[in-house]
Amino acid sequence: MYAVIETGGKQYRVQNGDKISVEKLNGEEGGKVVFDKVLVLGEGESAEVGTPYIEGTTVEGKILESGKGKKIVIFKYKAKKDYRKKQGHRQPYTLVEITAIGGNKAVSEKKDEPESKAEEVKETDKKDAGKKPSLKSMRKAELVAFAKENNIEIDEKATNAVMIETIEAALK
Repeated sequence: MYAVIETGGKQYRVQNGDKISVEKLNGEEGGKVVFDKVLVLGEGESAEVGTPYIEGTTVEGKILESGKGKKIVIFKYKAKKDYRKKQGHRQPYTLVEITAIGGNKAVSEKKDEPESKAEEVKETDKKDAGKKPSLKSMRKAELVAFAKENNIEIDEKATNAVMIETIEAALK
């Protein structure tokens, strides 16, 4: 099983036992680090993809060392102008060994919250069963669905205004 995590503005594909060099993280050597920005988890057909992250899923790692990378030399000059500038840079990094993937995956017990807009609309329709809905604010697909729920025959290719008139006449 593998996971794709995001840290330091970069994405890494990791498995258990992998050692990755990431942007510098706060923590001591031998300490534990938890990556909660998991983008993909699983393998093959059973891979779970987040939008953008998978909620409740973490990847745990152990900090092996912190240090500075290899020196990069930046040399600027302009020909015939006696301008030369030499500068060096060593990027700080943290070496992390991945110890656990998919830890703390919480089972969502929030069944009261609707997962999609369609469920939310259905729940509000149940609450407002006695009230007349606002047809003018509905889209064409919603008007067609509303007509089917109430057994009203309408022309699905008609304009919204014609559909609204037909539904209002049938409801009266």
